[in-house]
Amino acid sequence: MERINKMPSPTFIEQKPITLGDIKELIQEVEKRDKQLNFNSNKLKEHLDWVKVLPAKQREELHQKLSGLEITRLKEEVVIKLIDFLPKDANELKAILQGFTLSLAKKDQDSILEEVAKFVK
Repeated sequence: MERINKMPSPTFIEQKPITLGDIKELIQEVEKRDKQLNFNSNKLKEHLDWVKVLPAKQREELHQKLSGLEITRLKEEVVIKLIDFLPKDANELKAILQGFTLSLAKKDQDSILEEVAKFVK
């Protein structure tokens, strides 16, 4: 008799971008719950340990400030990447924006860098 393996069919409930800091918190919750992470989760945790992330309160505050700039072409996923990478100058900002094929006016770039600079120490 032939054995049939049925693979689970996951259903996406919601899809939204989240920051690396949020992912780090989720991995910590999973680690507490499961006591041991699987191979992929361990690799992710190792990577996240090398990344500097803002505390949750500061991430939320920076998100509100960047969204409050009312730059029409600045989408949610771009704001999240700006929070993840915290660009310090125009070249770093342009490198992030190139990943989204997005270019902004100089004054918009300056206002983004000004807001981010308040959170970078």
